[in-house]
Amino acid sequence: MAVDELQAVIQRCQILEEADFKGEDFNLFLVAGQKCLEDGYAAQLLEVIQNEKNKVIIKNMGWNLVSPLVRCIFLYEKEDDKREHCLKILDQLAQLCNPKELFLGLLEQIEQTSGEQVCQTVLLLLQPLQTVLLKLQNKKAYSVGLSLAMIMNQLTPLPVPYTKQQIKEDQFGLCRCCCAVVDFAKPFVNEAVKNMEKLPEYNDTELKEELVKFCMKSLKYPLLTAQLEQLEGIEEHPFRRFAAEIIDILWDIRELMPLVFLHRKGKSSHWENQEFADIEQKDFADSLACLSYLMFVHHFGIDSFPMVFSPSYLLQCSMTHIEVLVKRTEESVLSKGIDLFESCLLRMEDNSLLHQYLELRDFINVPQDLVKVMTLCPIEHMRQKSLSILQLFIDKFDAEGKYTLFKCLLKTSNHAGVEGYIIKNIKDQIHLSLTKEYDNIWFTGHHLISLLDLVLSLPEGAETDLLQNSDRIMASLNLLRYLVIKDCESDNQTGVWTMLTKIEQNFLKPLHVGLNMSKAHYEAEIKNKKENRKEARSSNTICSLTVGGEKMPAMTTEMQLQVLHSALFTFDLIESVLARVEELIEMKIKAAMNEN
Repeated sequence: MAVDELQAVIQRCQILEEADFKGEDFNLFLVAGQKCLEDGYAAQLLEVIQNEKNKVIIKNMGWNLVSPLVRCIFLYEKEDDKREHCLKILDQLAQLCNPKELFLGLLEQIEQTSGEQVCQTVLLLLQPLQTVLLKLQNKKAYSVGLSLAMIMNQLTPLPVPYTKQQIKEDQFGLCRCCCAVVDFAKPFVNEAVKNMEKLPEYNDTELKEELVKFCMKSLKYPLLTAQLEQLEGIEEHPFRRFAAEIIDILWDIRELMPLVFLHRKGKSSHWENQEFADIEQKDFADSLACLSYLMFVHHFGIDSFPMVFSPSYLLQCSMTHIEVLVKRTEESVLSKGIDLFESCLLRMEDNSLLHQYLELRDFINVPQDLVKVMTLCPIEHMRQKSLSILQLFIDKFDAEGKYTLFKCLLKTSNHAGVEGYIIKNIKDQIHLSLTKEYDNIWFTGHHLISLLDLVLSLPEGAETDLLQNSDRIMASLNLLRYLVIKDCESDNQTGVWTMLTKIEQNFLKPLHVGLNMSKAHYEAEIKNKKENRKEARSSNTICSLTVGGEKMPAMTTEMQLQVLHSALFTFDLIESVLARVEELIEMKIKAAMNEN
């Protein structure tokens, strides 16, 4: 019988001194204890462990029972008395065993678990692990750091619940685990804080470093991808609570402000392998970006934040983090970057951001990344939000800043729709310059002429693909029409009349030639399609078609004809605006001659 075997081992060991325990004794105790658990004699095993006479035996050998004990706990139902006895045994082991040995046993058990049992195992072992760590005398900081790192590494492969339903269900137990891990860390945070209060110069201890590492890992996972908006029907959002606790830890150990205003990319790496160093650097950047998002969008820890910084300085501090986030393609991360950017911009007044900020790399990179989101992101609401944020960014700059930004985006966007949007913005700025009482030198005179050189031209002359560039061309024509109507030749505030010959040479004439060639080409295509349709005697023939340099999906001849006619309509529209512009130019020149 299992209990008799255990009693025999206990009696054998009771007569031995602690130093005389051998490997054989450990094995016999493990086998007998495991058999008791498996055969349902947990109550008898608990009596043996609680017996004061067996204290030395349990201190040295009890840690061996962790693995079979965890297995049995998961086998029994929650209401089963045997499970309760197993839980009491685990609690007793935490009180009686050698802390170092039991620490390694508990950590090994967490490391070996996988899949759906990860969170169950972590939740089960956190309390005994905390008890053991608090009893450790040597290498406590290292052991705390190792425990937190092991727990977070085991949790990281689990999917982060995102929707309201997923958070409520908490299928893998991640939400419960995150809250429990923070509670697990609190005694060690309190210890670090007490040490700082005793010694004011205490600022760089091992324990504090390990806690910072844990917080940074938590910011990267799960908080970077977690949904943190308030959700109706969820009284306490687990990830919002987790985020608030992480921020509180950083504040308590006096690391929150240094991290928020950390301009350098991170601490020097200890990795010799460059690939590992790059991964560490990227993780650090992700964590800092998430921290900035939590503070400035959700206002975690904002009560402790000194209200002495200007909105432009806060934007400058956040731009590196915004760039990290908007380069990502996952909606949960990308949206955080856009929300952080919006939050920083909304603090500022229009026209208050100095043009000198565009000398900083991030202030150029972020709008370029936004353009990529606007043009390449498959999620429609993210594209629309990016466009509104780009406009908000433009609005915040002073006149020279807007001018510089427009030039940059026209040269780098490589997208006709974006270029058309920027040209419309240029037109709005010119309108403000012409209608306001004070002069704006950046959107009139020689500065504007330099900008118009970029706008009033065709990228590849007469060979330009007019269909693909139609948004840009229409915006350019509308701008030119506005300039001709609004700016008299005698005033010439915009300089458009000075460069009229150049405009005709580089824009209007090539556009005429391009329109003639394009219309002829598409009309010929329509004619060919109609002839082919008659020969095939069926309008359902499947064909391929290339429009604007891109191969269209397979479509019937009728569908292709519709596309071709639509292209011709676009050319007619461009041609009508072009004719109106040329008519206005001629009228203005004649009027000026008559006045003279």
